[in-house]
Amino acid sequence: MSVYDDYQGDRVGWFFGLRGPQLALLAVACLPVFGAISAARWWAALGLAACWAVLVLLVIVPIRGRSATGWAVSVAASINGGALGWTVFRSKAASGRVTDPLEPDLPGALRAISTHEGPAQGHAYKRVALIQNHAARTWALTAAVVHPGIGMSGPDQRARLGAAEAELIDLANRTELIDELIFMVRTVPEDGAERDQWVARHRTTAGPDLARQVNDDLQAGLTRASVRTQAFFTFVVPEARIAGPAKEVGRGLEGRARVLYSLAHELEAQLRGSLGMSRVSWLSSPQLAAACRTGFAPADRASIVDALAAQRSDPGVNADVPWCLAGPSGADPVMRHYSHDAWNSVCAAIVLPDRGALMGALAPVLTPEQPGERRCVMVSYPIVGQAKADRASRNGEFAADTAESLRQRLGIKARARSREQGVKARAMDGKLARGHSMIRPYAIATVTVPKTARISQYARGLDSSIRRAGFAPQRLDIAHDAGFAASVIPLGLSLTRRSTP
Repeated sequence: MSVYDDYQGDRVGWFFGLRGPQLALLAVACLPVFGAISAARWWAALGLAACWAVLVLLVIVPIRGRSATGWAVSVAASINGGALGWTVFRSKAASGRVTDPLEPDLPGALRAISTHEGPAQGHAYKRVALIQNHAARTWALTAAVVHPGIGMSGPDQRARLGAAEAELIDLANRTELIDELIFMVRTVPEDGAERDQWVARHRTTAGPDLARQVNDDLQAGLTRASVRTQAFFTFVVPEARIAGPAKEVGRGLEGRARVLYSLAHELEAQLRGSLGMSRVSWLSSPQLAAACRTGFAPADRASIVDALAAQRSDPGVNADVPWCLAGPSGADPVMRHYSHDAWNSVCAAIVLPDRGALMGALAPVLTPEQPGERRCVMVSYPIVGQAKADRASRNGEFAADTAESLRQRLGIKARARSREQGVKARAMDGKLARGHSMIRPYAIATVTVPKTARISQYARGLDSSIRRAGFAPQRLDIAHDAGFAASVIPLGLSLTRRSTP
């Protein structure tokens, strides 16, 4: 069986799991306790010790993945932003303020993103959309990909695909430009748009009415029970890395486009080759806008398909989605879910299990449990730079050795998890020396349903699917809007990247 379990935290707490800032804060906070003891002020020492114990709980003990201090800061920021109206989004089109149809009008973390049409390339003179994130200072390209799947693959084939994915990450690292790869899969309820068009073209009035009725009933039943899968691949390049190579091939937008195109060709060869992608189509700006629109409003896909069909017979039909309409008309992030247009979404981070993850285990997460719900899964591979990776490996090995020495001196028996983490930390240096990359992978799953449905029920179904797949869910409460933007909208948004003003 192809089980992946060779992972660990790249930042390991060297003093019983505590990191440097945590240990320093607790050490400074306990000084008044020892000061009161030295002065023989026992009641004061007891009170200060109780306060120190409360501080330990606030700093160390995690509650749903965050410390109590982190929750307090996040809740205060959310309440303050809601009171000042910063978190409420209303599109320019909804208020009649559109000035440029090509300017993206997106909410939240996507507000800093703009798109550019790259120069024509290839025999078809196709243009590819360049995605620029002004806040994070990054550039990205997105492709719609098709893969036959691994549901019927044996262990050997899954192992080869896993090795091919590792080669893709190492290839991206060797370019010294790409710092993140993102795979996104959306399982959308079937709307039957293509089937309706086929029936309209081929149905005749001849034949019995019973046959037509049976076909209509079958179509209605199968449409409700069917789903459609959409997959996207995105790579992200920081501005600090692309600025130099872009000067050598033309400067400005054209120079950056040439560098991104060359990277796309390198990655496409790997995607089509060892990874077995049957189709890799880099998206143009209208295609990317349509992907964003159907991300916010899944039901709009049918109208876009109808417009494309009408355009084939009447070139005057406008089937493109302008960027000013690619986002929602309104969006309101709340504590427990994200509301956008006539839809609600809930996001959950997927925590890797200690025993490892079987390749293909995320399939139950993508399978809707009830008609009408959409499931999305995003898996991101942020690549750590070589210098930073070497430093992290060295610190991890030092932390493992220090923790082991402390346990031996204190006579504390090391648990199995601690021993395994120590072995993995010591082995990381050898892997980096052999040319492998250090990554910090993470995954987010999102469920989207109409507002007429109870979102809490579908959110529990999503958590159940994640647990059934062998993982642990972690709700992104207070941050569902950022999780939705990263896991549903294929614009290269990352949750691990610090944004700059």
